[in-house]
Amino acid sequence: MTPVPDPGPRPLHLVLMGVSGTGKSTIAAALRELLDWDFCEGDDLHPQANIDKMSRGEPLDDEDRWPWLEALVEWTAARSREGKDTILTCSALKRSYRDVLRRGGEGTYFIHLVGDDALLAERMGERERHFMPTSLLTSQIDTLEHLEEDERGMVVDVAEDPDSIARMIVAKVSADRPGRG
Repeated sequence: MTPVPDPGPRPLHLVLMGVSGTGKSTIAAALRELLDWDFCEGDDLHPQANIDKMSRGEPLDDEDRWPWLEALVEWTAARSREGKDTILTCSALKRSYRDVLRRGGEGTYFIHLVGDDALLAERMGERERHFMPTSLLTSQIDTLEHLEEDERGMVVDVAEDPDSIARMIVAKVSADRPGRG
């Protein structure tokens, strides 16, 4: 993976990505606590039709995702124009989705959360009030395209506790962005 964007006037937009159950929301909350950056829970911007489809156990297709991804880009771009650093959760399973998300700001940096399939399924089974059923985990794993060498980002194993993971991410970002972390 390429390093965190150079320090400078552009804001940094952390996108916590990965399949369901990796702890995107939990780790994002810990990052928000440490950094006090603007935060968007990507799932909150899903159109109701997407939520209904996933609730029925049907995986989303690209047609379902494009409007949602555009809403995420709009959210990020608005804050980028204001010079604000952000934290966004989004599965960002495919390179083409990440290409869209990068339009939100040139400082977009992906944090790909990964974990053992059994751990992810266990975590999903323990969640309350979430529309994504465990049955869709396999379709997400099958769809996932890992970060490529030319994409700004890092891969983080989620076996550690969320606070430790968040501190490690902040340390990496701070080391690569003196004066802005």
